[in-house]
Amino acid sequence: MKNNFRLFPLALVVMVVLFFQHNNSFAQTDTTKQNSINLLDELNTNQEQVELLPPKFLITQHIFWGKKGLMRNFKRFELTPDNRARELKLRRTMLVTHQVVGIATLCGMIGQGIVGSQLYKVSTEGTVRENSSIRNTHELLALGVNIGYFTTAGLSLLAPPRMLSERKGVSSIKLHKILAIIHMTSMIAVNVLADQAKDPKIRPWHRAAAFTAFGSYAVAMAVIKF
Repeated sequence: MKNNFRLFPLALVVMVVLFFQHNNSFAQTDTTKQNSINLLDELNTNQEQVELLPPKFLITQHIFWGKKGLMRNFKRFELTPDNRARELKLRRTMLVTHQVVGIATLCGMIGQGIVGSQLYKVSTEGTVRENSSIRNTHELLALGVNIGYFTTAGLSLLAPPRMLSERKGVSSIKLHKILAIIHMTSMIAVNVLADQAKDPKIRPWHRAAAFTAFGSYAVAMAVIKF
């Protein structure tokens, strides 16, 4: 047992050395890659522009970040290797913010669901009555959830495209996008049916859309984190 403890510092030193060698090899690779990009940029600008963008990306990203996108009208966002490097940093910032705001929105959805379950109460006579004070709280939470939700969506849809195309096959990112279609459709349905939810016939549909939006949104957040 003591010998094992004596070997621990040596193992730690070996791990640190391997770590720095690993980082140095990546640094050398990145330097070589950057030199190649600069050389290609001098030899053939048009070819480099094609390589700086993936073959496929979202239509919203095409509008802003495509070769003739709106952002390309600004010198800072002209399609060059240096500008693309800055765009990828901006992309990372936007996607990290996307996750943070998304988690806050998910918490808001939980609160809205709890308050919503108390919105209508059945009296002793069997009639359904709406609690006006709870409704005000429910509407305020709904406003916050909508702002958070569509801000989260915008941060993802409008972020600069990645450098390479997605890998073929099923991945957590593709599953996240499929779920995004489900929860966005459900969120739109929730908002459309919100004003009609007083009608007992519409209320179950509103509730079902809300549960679908929450469930698919929660799973979409989970597949990215885990």
